[in-house]
Amino acid sequence: MNVLVVGGAGYIGSHCVRQLVAAGHRPVVLDNLVYGHRGALAPAVRHYDGNLGDEAFVGRVLRDEKIEVVMHFAAYCYVGESVTDPLKYYFNNVVATLHLLRAMLDAGVKKFVFSSTCATFGVPATLPIHENLPQAPINPYGQTKLDIEQALKALAVAHGLSFAAFRYFNAAGASEDGSIGEDHSPETHLIPVAIDVATGKRPNLQLFGTDYPTPDGTCLRDYVHVDDLSRAHIAVFDRLATPGTQLFYNLGTGSPTSNRAVIRAVEKIVGRPVKVIESPRRPGDPPALFADSAKAQRELGWKVKFPDIESIVATAWKWHSTHPNGYGDH
Repeated sequence: MNVLVVGGAGYIGSHCVRQLVAAGHRPVVLDNLVYGHRGALAPAVRHYDGNLGDEAFVGRVLRDEKIEVVMHFAAYCYVGESVTDPLKYYFNNVVATLHLLRAMLDAGVKKFVFSSTCATFGVPATLPIHENLPQAPINPYGQTKLDIEQALKALAVAHGLSFAAFRYFNAAGASEDGSIGEDHSPETHLIPVAIDVATGKRPNLQLFGTDYPTPDGTCLRDYVHVDDLSRAHIAVFDRLATPGTQLFYNLGTGSPTSNRAVIRAVEKIVGRPVKVIESPRRPGDPPALFADSAKAQRELGWKVKFPDIESIVATAWKWHSTHPNGYGDH
């Protein structure tokens, strides 16, 4: 299939592009490189530098490339920033995405794969988190993702749009061959930050909250490898054939890992200590978040190739150790 990957130079999008190529599809990337990286672009894959909210531009790409399905990864994703600058998130994650969807419908493209998030659930009442739990976001980032989920439902009914929304947990790791990896600016994710401390790029790591009601007092999170996520997105294509199809999937390993366990895994894989400064809890951090991914496993045949934190950290270290300055373009 001809697949437009919006945000295809970003962390998850770039991994998905390579998985699409491996699966025999033809990806085309749309990315304005504000957060994406030129070095993450796959060789021989056409790249359009533009904004997803530019309907005329997007419409031309859809028609010229004969696009059949759109995969959308181009969201702003910093929870803290969404609280301090909510308009930035509403304009990009909601308004620009609605322009993208209208351009799709105008071009007759009615298959959509959406990168959503477990943040739509807020603080869940029960664990693990399955697809039908109530959604009550506690920050603008999660709310903007939920807003698009609701819009997709309406478009499915009104226009026959077929979509799948994947709610990920903690995306982590890097490609197995070490060619692409995780490079955010600023970097806030635990694994790359811990690697930076172990390698001396940062003086220490702030561990937020050590008094949670968990086995070691630190938060429990569900780390899922970025390539495992990508494979699920591609596996759903066949299920989008019927107009108006509405699909929601939670993606995680189902095995929560504590912050301390992540730090220990980094120390073991890198072979150096990670200096930790224990700090108070951050507001809005639930003690535990982990997925029930039985639906994706059952309906998509999805299998996790990287089930444990050490295997995930090992792929991250392979990339970071060969790219000490990241992609070097931000």
